[in-house]
Amino acid sequence: MSKEQKEEIVNDAKAWLVLIYDNDYSQSWDNAASLFQKAISKEEWTEQLSDIVPPLGQVISRDVISSDYHTTLPGAPDGEYVVIQFKTAFENKNESIETVTQMKDGDQWKVSGYFIK
Repeated sequence: MSKEQKEEIVNDAKAWLVLIYDNDYSQSWDNAASLFQKAISKEEWTEQLSDIVPPLGQVISRDVISSDYHTTLPGAPDGEYVVIQFKTAFENKNESIETVTQMKDGDQWKVSGYFIK
């Protein structure tokens, strides 16, 4: 995978995160990979985010810590994945680690997982 391809995948992940922190939860679900959509309904996703996102406040900064290419991940079918970690500062939580997993879904890269610590 070229550096340019990886940068594009990371930028797509950042754009997807913007949807979440603009409170556009249903659009973030619509833009996610089919694997993600099978794992959680749009209603459940929206409900989970509405409990997590508002208390964090605005995003102050989001910096890439790592972006690693994988063909296997625990609990996921074999495929092509890029696991991206961001160090993110929010208005009400200074240091968080956001992990976004992008997967090749057909001919597009889409989010298949999102975790925040």
